[in-house]
Amino acid sequence: MSWGTELWDQFDNLEKHTQWGIDILEKYIKFVKERTEIELSYAKQLRNLSKKYQPKKNSKEEEEYKYTSCKAFISTLNEMNDYAGQHEVISENMTSHIIGDLARYIQELKQERKSNFHDGRKAQQHIETCWKQLESSKRRFERDCKEADRAQQYFEKMDADINVTKADVEKARQQAQIRHQMAEDSKADYSSILQKFNHEQHEYYHTHIPNIFQKIQEMEERRIVKIGESMKTYAEVDRQVIPIIGKCLDGIVKAAESIDQKNDSQLVIEAYKSGFEPPGDIEFEDYTQPMKRTVSDNSLSNSRGEGKPELKFGGKSKGKLWPFIKKNKLSLKLGATPEDFSNLPPEQRRKKLQQKVDELNKEIQKEMDQRDAITKMKDVYLKNPQMGDPASLDHKLAEVSQTIEKLRLETQKFEAWLAEVEGRLPARSEQARRQSGLYDSQNPPTVNNCAQDRESSPDGSYTEEQSQESEVKVLATDFDDEFDDEEPLPAIGTCKALYTFEGQNEGTISVVEGETLYVIEEDKGDGWTRIRRNEDEEGYVPTSYVEVYLDKNAKGAKTYI
Repeated sequence: MSWGTELWDQFDNLEKHTQWGIDILEKYIKFVKERTEIELSYAKQLRNLSKKYQPKKNSKEEEEYKYTSCKAFISTLNEMNDYAGQHEVISENMTSHIIGDLARYIQELKQERKSNFHDGRKAQQHIETCWKQLESSKRRFERDCKEADRAQQYFEKMDADINVTKADVEKARQQAQIRHQMAEDSKADYSSILQKFNHEQHEYYHTHIPNIFQKIQEMEERRIVKIGESMKTYAEVDRQVIPIIGKCLDGIVKAAESIDQKNDSQLVIEAYKSGFEPPGDIEFEDYTQPMKRTVSDNSLSNSRGEGKPELKFGGKSKGKLWPFIKKNKLSLKLGATPEDFSNLPPEQRRKKLQQKVDELNKEIQKEMDQRDAITKMKDVYLKNPQMGDPASLDHKLAEVSQTIEKLRLETQKFEAWLAEVEGRLPARSEQARRQSGLYDSQNPPTVNNCAQDRESSPDGSYTEEQSQESEVKVLATDFDDEFDDEEPLPAIGTCKALYTFEGQNEGTISVVEGETLYVIEEDKGDGWTRIRRNEDEEGYVPTSYVEVYLDKNAKGAKTYI
């Protein structure tokens, strides 16, 4: 089975087939290259995933990872990081052992193929040249024979004509002899060239072409063997990392088996145990004693004497309940988050705005990189018009520039809000400290006053209304003074609504863009301003939604910057 003998007349088809073989090899190289890119991308994503869920240092989240389940999760993340490293090894080995090796081989293969087919074309051109020489000598021999025949016929005609002189007859005879000699020479030349052509043709079809085709066949068979070896290497590269990947998975299983639910439960107790004793039973307080006492001073003093211990015990019970009493605060929860995050506390709002600014800056940088890439491509098109039309990129360039401008305007808006919040944070922090200190200083005396009110009752008892009033006094410090609406506050200025605000929650008021209203209480650092539309409609709106004009002559008005 030899291409030289079986395919002696298929030179063009063999040329196409060998080129197809090289294309297949290049396609396989491309396949392996894309596989290595996938492995690198997968490894990178696994590393990023592991890094994403790692606890941040010096944070509350890091403290939570003292539990065995969380420690097992950390071990899983570490094992996944090692797992990702094995996919990087796969990519590296495939690149060096397959892609690099095949890339070198394919260059050698192309050079060898080019040499073999060059020899084939050279032999083909040589036989074609010999064929043309044979055809030329054959046509010359045929032409000389015809000329000799015509010269012989002319001589015979002249010799038979009695009117022709002897000199003319002799001249015709000599011409005929010359033509016959030329025909003989052409015959000998044609015979020699024919023998040479037959020899060259025999060599071409039985020696040169079989040898060249045999080399091409061996070259193609080596290519087939090479791609088979590369496929084996492809499988071996994967097989080599299987034991290490198995160890990574075993590490995850071992981490999962190390989880101790009892230990985690004990850690929860240690973390959240308050040390307080559960509250005891509340003693029964008999309000029928005033009905049974006598008018005598003795009975009155006895009644007071018996009532005091009971009240003190009751006060003690109420004191034990204090750890479970929470402050009541008015919170304004909006149905939808405003664009400037004015519904959040200042620090939270600052973080959100900073995050938004960072995101916008990243988007701007991304668009600028895209613009630079398009600009470079346009320069390439200008220098090499055959690669593309530079004008075709103008529309895309304009779109990217417009997007960058929009993002910059958006960034400026959020930076203005951020600057506004950062300017208020110190004042807000001072106010928060004052309120915190006020609550701590007022809270204990209020409880004591409640007990004193019970003991100072003229008849040694107290009513339910008095108790409720005392409790209201205790909790009154939990509310800001700004929520006391017993008397209408005077207007300290006006404001103009910059945006429409839908006040759907308790304590807020709806405004329409461009509407002018009265300011009755300015922003105290929490991002809200109290306004009034008329005597019956007033409430809070986000400060960033209005432009405030304070009256400097108004009582309690502050200079508005």
